[in-house]
Amino acid sequence: MPAPEDLPLMSMNAVRAKDKAGWLDLFEPDALVEDPVGGHPYLDPTGLGQRGREAIGHFYDTFSATQKSMEYEVHHLVACANEAACDVTMRFTMTNGSVSETRMINIYKASPIGKIASLRSFWKQG
Repeated sequence: MPAPEDLPLMSMNAVRAKDKAGWLDLFEPDALVEDPVGGHPYLDPTGLGQRGREAIGHFYDTFSATQKSMEYEVHHLVACANEAACDVTMRFTMTNGSVSETRMINIYKASPIGKIASLRSFWKQG
């Protein structure tokens, strides 16, 4: 069973590998993803996040549709109890060749069986 501090790297490695099934398997069936917290015009227009694997899978399809690749650099990772906070910079190469870099703080909450119960991502575009 993964420890909370393992979940950020497992999640980002699955996204980097374009392993949608592997990424979704990290989540509880009723997990909540807020990326970013508060919503985004394209990724989360309601601001309510995505609940459940089907909605999270649709979110994956939405963000990955315009991405050719993703790399990341972890600046700091700390776990307390059943949560882990990860300060990370993600670099996205888009299908049109442009590169986007975003620094964010991701908070992962682990369920009792080591799956992601929630993922809250704090970042601003621009």
